[in-house]
Amino acid sequence: MTECTIRELRAEENFLLDDFLYEAIFIPPNVEPPPRAITQKPELKIYVEDFGADEHDNAFVAVIDGKIIGAVWSRIMNDYGHIDDQTPSLAIAVRNQYRNRGLGTRLMKRLLECLKSKRYRRVSLSVQKINPARRFYERLGFKIFDERGDELILTKELR
Repeated sequence: MTECTIRELRAEENFLLDDFLYEAIFIPPNVEPPPRAITQKPELKIYVEDFGADEHDNAFVAVIDGKIIGAVWSRIMNDYGHIDDQTPSLAIAVRNQYRNRGLGTRLMKRLLECLKSKRYRRVSLSVQKINPARRFYERLGFKIFDERGDELILTKELR
């Protein structure tokens, strides 16, 4: 595999988060993918709208051959993974053809280091119980904080 660089998302690249938000949507087997416009719904739009305008917004991308192939970002927002107003929620996506190569782990570790250096106590996310990514998060030390229907709220302590 060609060398991958992990770096901060640049302001002029913020528009890419909408594509990665769509990629982050878990689609169970034999289920039709939703239309791309789903990211414009208020409950999803909050993940990307005006990203970078708030001091709590943090994002990193994975780049191979000059192409951004993955992103991880966090912000304090009232999203599916929200637990309180001091804990950032995160989202992550790696393009399908680049998955299972350790890039998601590298992205997550870089974001977690950043959040820890900024003295956040923990980070949260939401994942469907049947989503295989749940194991990925658990390997990184995320624990179940709450159950909401078919979703789990996971948190990781950053101390």
